[in-house]
Amino acid sequence: MTLPAEVEVAVIGAGAAGVSAGLRLRELGAAFVILEARPRIGGRAHTVQTRLGAFDLGCGWLHSADENPWAPIFEGLGLALDRTEPPWGKPAIPVNFPPEAQREFRAAFSALEAQLEAAAEAPADRPASELLEPGGRWNGLLNSFSGAFNGAAFDRVSVKDYAAYADTGVNWRVLDGYGAAIARAAQELPVALDCPARRVALAPPGVRIATAQGEVRARAAVITLPTDVLAEGAVAFDPPLPRKAEAAADLPLGCVNKAFLALAGAEEFPPESRLYGRTDTERTANYHVRPFGRPAVEAYFGGALAAELEREGPGALAAFAIEEWAAAFGSDMRPRLSPLAASAWRTDPWSRGAYSHAKVGRAGQRAVLAAPVEGRLFFAGEACSEHAYSTAHGAFTTGRAAADAALAAVGRAP
Repeated sequence: MTLPAEVEVAVIGAGAAGVSAGLRLRELGAAFVILEARPRIGGRAHTVQTRLGAFDLGCGWLHSADENPWAPIFEGLGLALDRTEPPWGKPAIPVNFPPEAQREFRAAFSALEAQLEAAAEAPADRPASELLEPGGRWNGLLNSFSGAFNGAAFDRVSVKDYAAYADTGVNWRVLDGYGAAIARAAQELPVALDCPARRVALAPPGVRIATAQGEVRARAAVITLPTDVLAEGAVAFDPPLPRKAEAAADLPLGCVNKAFLALAGAEEFPPESRLYGRTDTERTANYHVRPFGRPAVEAYFGGALAAELEREGPGALAAFAIEEWAAAFGSDMRPRLSPLAASAWRTDPWSRGAYSHAKVGRAGQRAVLAAPVEGRLFFAGEACSEHAYSTAHGAFTTGRAAADAALAAVGRAP
């Protein structure tokens, strides 16, 4: 599209929050544009097509699906939602994890969750790792869970922030992919692709935004940049916003990556099943076997292991997964697995990580990050959500709220 010279509201970023803001602005008849650095819509929601179908390299599950605002939007677009029970609610394949051990792990996990909830009521925050049993048998696997859930091990996770997350326990998927669905929802929005914002200047009575395709003047702007992008100054603000940069740095993006592999002879495994790579260390992956019933494996990597393998370069995630499967099932498994796709969110310059977690003692920075600046800059994204951070529906809610606030500030109250 041709970049407009002037709009009522400019939205920076066409991820879940930016698309949500755009949908609201269109609904209210505003003149707006969404500026997206990438050549695609979706941000950290990204679906790739493979020979075995569509898979999500970013968010893949509609968490709190019975309340998730994306669900009715997707269904209204004619997209099919899969309500199959997620694999983490079932016993794992017992090849390297006997049923009795699984029961012990679930008991340890439940005990930790209860302790985290109780500890969050105390006045002072603390690292979640302090609640792990010293020398506990399941500490490695619990930290592996934290790596996938928080993007970092429990020693870097705030108890208060962790306990603030709210979820209904209902989880659905989009058959065509979450990322593809968000892009579909945005298909009629004015999105300028390959158009990174370079400088955002408060220029009363509005905002001037310098981009790779020219300058846009707006009466207000909605900023949906990931926290590491904000903290590292990838977009300049004039005047500088040190409190925003500090808040973003206190809500760093963890490292979570996925690898998808084709699995020959997959019919020997139940569809929608689960496998743990190892149970004695946090340096392991978690596997979703035959997602959507397809002959494939979805491998989840989190925390330090995910970051280390991403640094090793393309193919490292798949190679690690294949070796874990060979250790579990024997060397004959190696030729049965072949790479399909993998993510690399840490080295993606427009993401620089997966999703946010609060540093210990800094859970309150989510509200600071979300606060408007001089009635002209409004902030949104998963990191701005106090109770649905790290999710696309948290991004949606904050994007819609920022759009409403921006229009109210320029005299167009919703």
